Amino acid sequence: MKFTVDKHDKYVLIKLNETKLNSLMSPHLKSELILMNTEGQRNVILDLSSVRYSDSSGLSSLLVGHRLCKNAEGVFILTGINDNISRLLVISQLENVLTIVPSVEEAVDLIFMEEIEKELKKEVK
Repeated sequence: MKFTVDKHDKYVLIKLNETKLNSLMSPHLKSELILMNTEGQRNVILDLSSVRYSDSSGLSSLLVGHRLCKNAEGVFILTGINDNISRLLVISQLENVLTIVPSVEEAVDLIFMEEIEKELKKEVK
């Protein structure tokens, strides 16, 4: 599986450089997400702008990322999804479960807002 990882202080950006997120690619993505989670990364942005097709196995890997980040009190954000993947998310009723934004910049902004909100909540307690 071809992908790039860009680690930052508050988040990690994964850009898939594949056209398909299917049963061949999904196990690799899952293992990468698990590895990042064990390294302490709780905020993940997954850029799917190169991906043109996904199947149920691909959706499963997205749910794994969502669950790992949520359990670590972080966020898992999808960006760059095309119409085909968007329709698949709607059909599977995952568009309300997964956080989806149009661009990487908006995903980064969302993560920083979430982190500020968590800090403010800690200060109130």
